[in-house]
Amino acid sequence: MRVAVLMGSPSDRERMAPAVHMLERFGVEADERVLSAHRSPDELAAFARSAREEGFAAIICGAGLAAHLAGAAAAHTTLPVIGVPLSGGPLTGVDALYSTVQMPRGIPVATVSIDGAANAAILAVEMLAVTDETLARQLVEFRAGGAR
Repeated sequence: MRVAVLMGSPSDRERMAPAVHMLERFGVEADERVLSAHRSPDELAAFARSAREEGFAAIICGAGLAAHLAGAAAAHTTLPVIGVPLSGGPLTGVDALYSTVQMPRGIPVATVSIDGAANAAILAVEMLAVTDETLARQLVEFRAGGAR
């Protein structure tokens, strides 16, 4: 199983690292990519359209400010997309939160808290655990251990 961890800029890597670490903790392969909804929209669309065929099970997107990354990815795939609004700018991430959560009907993006990359990964694992008993057991153990 693979989960894509996308970020709009290389400078977002540090805040998205908890998603990668959490996925790895559960034995889920994390494929990190920098794809911008604004600077590389064609590349983002091509990736999202082919993600299922490439073996991805979900896409986690972290972006700040206008935060169009998750919505742009969701527009081109039927895989679950989880948005991580990233802090920054004069509104400290609230603008990114609103941009990520306010998707049009038919193009849902699951949204976690500002800078909530670890929770995005846990949500992805929960989705995968619907059909994977090993992951389901690992989640039970994780929660029993204090979910950290």
